[in-house]
Amino acid sequence: MKTKLKTEQRERRKKRIRAKVFGTEARPRLSIFKSNRYITLQIVNDEKGATLAYTSTKGLKEKNKAFMAGHNIALQAKAKKINKVVFDRGGYIYTGSVMEVAKGARDGGLEF
Repeated sequence: MKTKLKTEQRERRKKRIRAKVFGTEARPRLSIFKSNRYITLQIVNDEKGATLAYTSTKGLKEKNKAFMAGHNIALQAKAKKINKVVFDRGGYIYTGSVMEVAKGARDGGLEF
């Protein structure tokens, strides 16, 4: 039995999720990417292949950076009259910073 690297396992989960999750104009996709240092969030319309809003934890000074990034992306979405999104956790497990991003986005007024 061959063992898989963590990144390969995450890529498999990501493909499985992306097969089901699709962002439309009415409900764009809120996508998460985590590096070792930062979290990057995008709101994407997959029909047009366009990024509607973008934020990152880079440069944030607050204590809970993931929560604030989720809140910031929600405020940007509200400014563009986006209320509902589809949440794409990007193959990451829904705990820790991914959960904090979701809480921040919900606190900012996004529905998913």
